[in-house]
Amino acid sequence: MRGKFFAAITMALTLLLTGCGGDSGKAPASDKPAAEKEITLKIGATPVPHAELLEQIKPDLKEQGINLEIVEFNDYVQPNIALNDKELDANFFQHEPYLNDFVKEHTDVKLKNAGGIHIEPMGIYSKKIKALDELADGAKVSIPNDPTNGGRALLLLQKAGLLKLKDGANETATVQDIAENPKNLVIQEVEAAQLPRTLEDVDISIINTNFAMNADLNPMNDALFIEDKTSPYVNIIAVRDGDENREDIKKLLNALKTDKIKQFIVDKYKGAIVPAF
Repeated sequence: MRGKFFAAITMALTLLLTGCGGDSGKAPASDKPAAEKEITLKIGATPVPHAELLEQIKPDLKEQGINLEIVEFNDYVQPNIALNDKELDANFFQHEPYLNDFVKEHTDVKLKNAGGIHIEPMGIYSKKIKALDELADGAKVSIPNDPTNGGRALLLLQKAGLLKLKDGANETATVQDIAENPKNLVIQEVEAAQLPRTLEDVDISIINTNFAMNADLNPMNDALFIEDKTSPYVNIIAVRDGDENREDIKKLLNALKTDKIKQFIVDKYKGAIVPAF
């Protein structure tokens, strides 16, 4: 009986060792590295062109284990508030002068530029005239009401020869910085997203390209005057301070700064938007 008992124990141990892979030389499935878990990266963006550009890189990020979720906004305030409140991982809608001004005005907001992607030249539009030399004395002009875009619009009006600002005036210029106004233009400050709607009521409007395109205005065909490629207003990916070193943010930037996206910008926007990389 004792011999049979020890024989059974020996056989059981042999089977146990065999079951543990002792004779296969291969790790069991449970020991193989687990597939990298997919993460979600939530980005706030205005519809055109920012959300359109992000849509192009969704498959590229998917291959890297990142599910890109795009949240669309139609204003210039909420995307920064949402990002600061950790409702977003990043946003894509603004240029650095605007971000810097926003942070100065909102001292509790800690955001920074993670990288520049493209330039959207600001343009002068009208439904009432075909050329700027047709502009009448006392014409109504609508411009953005936020500080940096308002100053940018005034600089564009100066470049177009419609007014002259005080010496040293820059992107922070306001209507109080107008030194010469030969046509007695009546400046109306309006929320940037609403500017296309003012075209029925004003003679000309200075509109950011993203809002112009969203209103089916083609900057290259419809603008009476437009910024050139030397514009310093590069649209950026903004993140919370410190998050610029996150691996998923770096992958987002790398995906946007490719020949594929550069060609998409050239083909789709035909000069209305200029790659900045």
